Amino acid sequence: MAKKKFTFIDLFAGCGGLSEGFLQTGRFEALAHVEWEMPMVNTLRNRLVQKWNHSEQEAKERVVCFDIQKTDELINGGWSDESKRQYGVDNADLVQTKGLKGIVEGEELDLIIGGPPCQAYSIAGRAQDPNSMQFDYRNYLFESFVKVVDAFKPKAFVFENVPGLLSACPGGIPVKNRIFDAFEAIGYNIRTPEKLKDSVYCAEDYETPQKRNRIIIVGTRNGGTLDIEEIYASLTQRKASKITTVKDAIGEMPKFKPLDVAQKIDGKNVSHVVIGENPFSLNEARYHSKRDIEVFRKWLAKDMNHASTEARLSFYTQITGKKSNHIKYRNLEWDKPSPTVVAHLYKDGLMFIHPDQNQLRSITIREAACLQSFPLDFMFLGSTAYCFKMIGNAVPVAFARNIAFAITDVLDKKI
Repeated sequence: MAKKKFTFIDLFAGCGGLSEGFLQTGRFEALAHVEWEMPMVNTLRNRLVQKWNHSEQEAKERVVCFDIQKTDELINGGWSDESKRQYGVDNADLVQTKGLKGIVEGEELDLIIGGPPCQAYSIAGRAQDPNSMQFDYRNYLFESFVKVVDAFKPKAFVFENVPGLLSACPGGIPVKNRIFDAFEAIGYNIRTPEKLKDSVYCAEDYETPQKRNRIIIVGTRNGGTLDIEEIYASLTQRKASKITTVKDAIGEMPKFKPLDVAQKIDGKNVSHVVIGENPFSLNEARYHSKRDIEVFRKWLAKDMNHASTEARLSFYTQITGKKSNHIKYRNLEWDKPSPTVVAHLYKDGLMFIHPDQNQLRSITIREAACLQSFPLDFMFLGSTAYCFKMIGNAVPVAFARNIAFAITDVLDKKI
């Protein structure tokens, strides 16, 4: 007998890493995904058509391109003329007129999942902002998440974010306290602010070739049969016995070699060419200047990853004649998980130097996707910069899949 499928809405869906993990379990059906950047919207819609058997019309209706800060319009429809001008060309009539409630109408909703943009909570982001992100609107995007939960009353929700959320304090009030109070006010249980530190998990423990710490806030509806501690216990029990390494993820990918002299091919500057066959999409080596290639050569030859902080800072000064308080280069290591894959990759790949000393390059879009545990057939639609950005911002698929299974373990027993 087939097991029951559960339903979810994905908020701040991005290109769909979290949704993909839940769908891969075979136990979930997505009723709607909400995202406002068109390359991510197009990527997710394409995935629903190519992999998950949706028609193009279904994908267009279910992936809602809309600014979640206009939460009431998102939920109920009846969009203003301004919103219709901004979003109406893209979205189906059903979405425009009825909002999320029109899409979900007649369906029981089990779960809401999502992760608001994390830059305002990121410790690195706060360090670089003169006001420590105190006035960044993204501090309060969780309120939109709360409003959607309140409108649909799912059995549970999953809220994913960076551990920096635990120390963020805009307006002098800790965000973790704001979040606890907001969910308590609408009748949902989450761990207390003091206990939320126990909700930090690392993706490397869940079949992901990457050290990526994230806080997973699970909430359950008051008076329901679900217990948040059972879900957390299930997630902890699902930790893998073996770590997945960079070599496991990209060790068999095609190799590239640097050219003696860069060329212009099809109007693009090319510094590396593939050796042999390259059957994978978005797997082209990034253009690197002669200086960058020499930097990579020296960095890898001297094993600078394991040098002192002072030596690595000095390396940058020797190369550029400039001083920096931040280390500018880093290579991946074959026998370890990758460091956290970040959206900054859209600017450069200097902190993601390929570990092969013969290739002298940074990682490709496809390799970044592999480190985020996206399947090889997952297509990313958009410019090179947008592809790196959406991959860096995504929830690793394998991590998401394990979160989903942890929830079904409990749902199957309780419902």
